[in-house]
Order: sequence, then structure tokens, then C-alpha cells
Amino acid sequence: MAAPGGRAEPPQLADFGCGYTVSRPVYSELAFQQQRERRLQERRTLRDSLARSCSCSRKRAFGVLKALLPILDWLPKYRVKEWLLSDVISGVSTGLVGTLQGMAYALLAAVPVQYGLYSAFFPILTYFVFGTSRHISVGPFPVVSLMVGSVVLSMAPDDHFLVPSGNGSTLNTTTLDTGTRDAARVLIASTLTLLVGIIQLVFGGLQIGFVVRYLADPLVGGFTTAAAFQVLVSQLKIVLNVSTKNYNGILSIIYTLIEIFENVGDTNIADFIAGLLTIVICMAVKELNDRFKHRIPVPIPIEVIVTIIATAISYGANLEKNYNAGIVKSIPSGFLPPVLPSVGLFADMLAASFSIAVVAYAIAVSVGKVYATKHDYVIDGNQEFVAFGISNVFSGFFSCFVATTALSRTAVQESTGGKTQVAGIISAVIVLVAIVALGKLLEPLQKSVLAAVVIANLKGMFMQVCDVPRLWRQNKTDAVIWVFTCTLSIILGLDLGLLAGLLFGLLTVVLRVQFPSWNGLGRVPSTDLYKSITHYKNLEEPEGVKILRFSSPIFYGNVDGFKKCVKSTVGFDAIRVYNKRLKALRRIQKLIKKGQLRATKNGIISDIGSSNNAFEPDEDVEEPEELDIPTKEIEIQVDWNSELPVKVNVPKVPIHSLVLDCGAVSFLDVVGVKSLRMIVKEFQRIDVNVYFALLQGKCLNDVLEKMEQCGFFDDNIRKDRFFLTVHDAILYLQNQVKSREGQDSLLEKITLIQDCKDPLELMKAEMNEEELDVQDEAMRRLAS
Repeated sequence: MAAPGGRAEPPQLADFGCGYTVSRPVYSELAFQQQRERRLQERRTLRDSLARSCSCSRKRAFGVLKALLPILDWLPKYRVKEWLLSDVISGVSTGLVGTLQGMAYALLAAVPVQYGLYSAFFPILTYFVFGTSRHISVGPFPVVSLMVGSVVLSMAPDDHFLVPSGNGSTLNTTTLDTGTRDAARVLIASTLTLLVGIIQLVFGGLQIGFVVRYLADPLVGGFTTAAAFQVLVSQLKIVLNVSTKNYNGILSIIYTLIEIFENVGDTNIADFIAGLLTIVICMAVKELNDRFKHRIPVPIPIEVIVTIIATAISYGANLEKNYNAGIVKSIPSGFLPPVLPSVGLFADMLAASFSIAVVAYAIAVSVGKVYATKHDYVIDGNQEFVAFGISNVFSGFFSCFVATTALSRTAVQESTGGKTQVAGIISAVIVLVAIVALGKLLEPLQKSVLAAVVIANLKGMFMQVCDVPRLWRQNKTDAVIWVFTCTLSIILGLDLGLLAGLLFGLLTVVLRVQFPSWNGLGRVPSTDLYKSITHYKNLEEPEGVKILRFSSPIFYGNVDGFKKCVKSTVGFDAIRVYNKRLKALRRIQKLIKKGQLRATKNGIISDIGSSNNAFEPDEDVEEPEELDIPTKEIEIQVDWNSELPVKVNVPKVPIHSLVLDCGAVSFLDVVGVKSLRMIVKEFQRIDVNVYFALLQGKCLNDVLEKMEQCGFFDDNIRKDRFFLTVHDAILYLQNQVKSREGQDSLLEKITLIQDCKDPLELMKAEMNEEELDVQDEAMRRLAS
């Protein structure tokens, strides 16, 4: 136990009590493939792929049919005795909730409430046949309904439906033609639904359900929280029963809030009290449902209970007449005939429809995956695009607005025992009864009660704010994405905010790839493990070798960063070293030609009788155009780690090899391959060899193939520079060093003898044969 004020002792780690010893040859990739006979991957031509995909058999045709119509897969397996009763109970509960939510969410979509009932009915019919989730409840959702409403209000504002007043005694007065306005808004909403369905069908047909992966959880969390705030503001004016203009676009929510507070003195007390009580009661009972869900067999349908009580009170007290309360008024019974949406409006709503299509799909799939994981089955993302596309296209002809799924309804359907979409069909029957028989009974219901039901269901989305501190502790980038998306969605509106959040999220990915992590590696003593030398102590760096692990693909966007990582790892700039060496060699050449240096068995000797300009300071400016092009006249071998006979500041190169750990390099592009080749060449010029390790699996074939296509390999850069592991490369290099040390060194060293005890004369005719041989050899090198 830790002492008071002291640090708690770290938990003791498990002692595995075992070890292992492996004895095997050192493998390069080329040697391993030759020895183990790597299987060649068959590459199909486009013709072969098309022929295979178009081939048909009875089994394949039935498989395709079941994929397009998932009902053929699960309905024959339906357990009537075990599941039917649970689905009926779940369907009734979900239908009651769905009826109220459909009417409430119609207010968000800016259409009359009866169209919310239609939107809670028709999409279920088609999803039952084409959907792959067994538990989601299909219908309106507040975020999507609000996005639909913003399009509707922008295309059909109240100002477009003002008509001159019929009272001749009053000049310059107008009245709002609500009938024409509502008809226009319903037409816009249904047209938008049709277009969203078409887009979802196209996405499903092209098998691009993966697009939802770019809507990361932090982005969706920030977006839905901002949407909840916008929903709250839009319903607040209904709860207070104050009139405001219909604002859309940038800062629209700010303008709406300002006008609500300016007109708060006109609040209808009856609507405010009814709305406030509804919010408090619904949230309190929902909290009880959550806390005692294991004890309560069926959640209390508080929205239904409150609605029934509120309708009875409104009817009995005649709140519309006595207190000027806003009520639902007319709810026609039955269905309207199918109507062809106005295709001519597509151009005006195309941009918004894309965002609505993706958001609606993302919400449905996210919720569906949660319950699929819980109940151990799989949903097909592409088929979900098809299912919701067909549902929205079908619903668009029946004056509905866009359908997805609602978290609260789905939770009710699952928690009350729903097993399959049979529960969804039962809920549709309940909505059908409400459409046919209950419309007249709900006419006295206050709109503020419906708005309060919407607000009460926003609690879950508002609670996502609590995720921000946790995200900040876990990953600051994700926390910034959440806050950025939420803020921009509130300020710019949901469509532009979603786009801004998506682009910002992609930007963070680009930046993380462009500036990836990298580490210099060292060896854990007496093992084949290599870890970061900045993160761990007591690691051994192999003598004369640097190891770099680069944790990213190498492509055009980060090649400059990769070069900086290489430079930081080795501790010098290979190009600068090469240029400095060229400069030193030129000076040595000039001194030898002038006779101020001469080659003997003991090295280069300076003439005592002549001035030696080699010791002039290195102050001249480098000329890259001369230094970058080596000439054969100055090709001479030098031990660059010894003292040089000229004062040129040549950086020391303490290594002979660089090993690149490519375990995290998943791909290379053309620029990446060219940059790698350039780096290898630059290091070869200063006698440093570059090796590669840990290219794995399919990545290895892709990278090697890309390198071969781009002309990476030649006589000096061979495939045997690639090793299975970093340890293979290190063992190979250590063996090479031992082999060189066992041989006589043939490297010629150029040294300067500054202090000579005996004066040396100029070249004499009576040189001994050995000195002549040494000088002839040196001059041949200079002249070659």
C-alpha cells in the first residue's frame, strides 16, 4: 500500500518464466523468396474479371437475389413461437412512440404534422424487404428533419406567400396564404426525399458505402450536438409561441435567438407551461426508464401518456379560445394519393441533398452496427444504401420527408424485445391506425407539447459534450475535430458545417501522414528486438550503423519530411558532405600539380621550400554547379576520418551503413521511389550503404514492383539489400565488417606531414623503385 502523499507502486508485471532461442540463416528478401519458393500471385486481366463477374449459376443467382432482398434470407428462418409475441409487444410500443415523434418532427421539417405520420409509415414497408438490420426503427430523425426543414424554408419562405388583404378599407396590408405555402413546402420536401433516395441508390449501386468511414466518431458527435442545439432553438419559439422570421444560412441560429429574446415578452403562458411540464416529466421518466430498465419489462411510453393528457386538457379547457394557445388544428384522416415530385427543383437542392443523403445513411448505419454487434449479426453497408434509397424514393411519391432511424425509437424497439423487422411492420400498423382513426382526436393537441417532446429527446445528443474532456485526454486531434465541427455547424449551418468538419478531419489526416512519427532504433542487448533510443534506456546502437523507422507511406506529400528524418537520424547532410569532399579533393589536386604535394609510400609529402596554400582558411563560397558534377580528374580515395592536408571543413561520417525499417511503409508512389533512389545514391557517393528491412506481405510485392517499374534497381542497388527483419540486416553488416577486418587494407590514405625533421629536396632522378611505383600509381588515379 502506498504511503500517504507518496507515489503508488506500479503493478507487478506477470513473469512468463520462459524464453526461446532461434537458430536460422540470415535472410535477405531475395534469398528467402528463392529458398522458400514464393507463390506467384495470379493477375487477372480486365476481361477475366468481367467474365467471372458476369458468369452465372443457380447458386450464384440465388446468392445475388438474397443479397438484394435480405428478407429471403431471414424470413424463412423466423421462429414464430419464440419471436412473434416479443415482436408484437415491441412493435406496439415503438408504433406509439413513432406516431408522436412523426408528428413532432414534422415541425422541424416545416410541413404540417400529418405528413410526419406518413413519413413514419411508408419507409418501414420497403425497409422490411430490403434492409439488413433487424432492430433499427425506420422513420424521421430530428437532425435530418431539421436539415430538410432548412432546405424547405430557404426555397419557400413566408415572404413568398403574402397576398393583399381582402379588406378594402385597409391600405397596404397583406395576409399569409398558409394553404398555398404548406402545399409548396410539402412538394419541396417530397422532391428532396426523392432526390436523396436516388443519390443513396447510386451510392449503393456503385458499392461506395465506405464513404461513411470518413465521418469519424468525433466529427459525427460534434455535428449531431450542433444539430441538437439548432433543433432546440427551432423548437424554443414554438414552446414560447413567439413569432420570428425564418432565417437560413450563416449565423441564422444567432439571428433567431436574438429575435426570440426580443419577443420573449409576447410568450403565451399556456403554451410555455404546457411545454415546460412536458419537458420535465418526459426527461424524468426517461431517466427512470434508463435506471430501472432491468426491472421494468417495458419502458414507460411517457410521450404517449403526456400527449393523451395534454390533448384532453386542451380540449376540456378550450385553450385555443380562452388562452390563444397554438394547437395542431386540422389533421386529415386517411392517405393522400401519390403525387409526382417536381423534378425541376433538383438543381436548386442538389448540394443539400448530398449532405442529407450521407448524414441519414451514416446515422442509420452507426445505430445499426451497435445493435448488430450486440446481437451477433452483420449488416451490409452497401445494401443499407440501397434499402434507404428505395425507401426514400418510394416515400417521395407519398408526400413524405427523408427517413433514417431515430436513436430513441430504436432503443425502444430493441429494449422491449424486438427480434426482427416484424416489429417494425407492427409499429407501422399502429401508425396506420393513427392516420386513419386518430387524426381528429389529436386536433386539440398543443404544438408546444410536440415541440417539448422533441426537446426531451435531445438529451442523449447534448450529453455528447461530456465526451470532449475524455477525447482531449485520449487524442487531442479528435477533440479539436469535435469542437471545430460543432462550432462551425452552429455558425455556418448544418450543411456547410458538416462539409467544413469533413475537410478539417481530412486535413488532420493529411498532416499526420505528411509529418509522421519516426524513431532512431537501438537493440535490446542479447535480443533481436529494436526499440526507439529516445523512448528507452540501455539500448545498443550497432557500431557504424544507424537504424531509422519511418511510420508512414512514402509519397509526394511527405518526401521532404522523410529526407529530414534521415538527416536527423544519421547526424549529417549527405549532399553537403559530398560537396565538401569534392572541394577538398580539388585543392589536393592543385597542390599535387604544383609540386607542393607528392606521393610516396608514406603518403603525401609537402615540399619544405615552397609555400603551401593548402592551409589557407576555408572561406571561399561553394559553387554548387561545380560541386554537383564530379570529374574523373579528381577521383582519389581518401580516409575522410583522418586529418586532411587542406583546411576544408569536411563533416565526419561515423557510419558505413543506414538501415531503413519499412514495417510501417504501406505504399510508395513514383515520387517516393525516385526520392528513395536519390537518397541511396547520395549516401553511396560518401561510402555509406543503405539497406531495407521488414517489408511485409502484399506490401512487399507492391513496393518492390513499384520500385522495379520506376527503375530503382541497377548494378549498385540490388534486391539483396532488402532483408526480412532489422536484425537480419544488422547481422549481415556485422559479418561484412568482420570479413573486411580479416583482409589487408588496400585503401590509400592521403596525409600531410606538417613537421619534417630533415629537409626534403625536390624530385630526384635517383628515386628508389618503390617510391616510383607509389607515385606512378597515384598519378594514374589522378589522370584516369
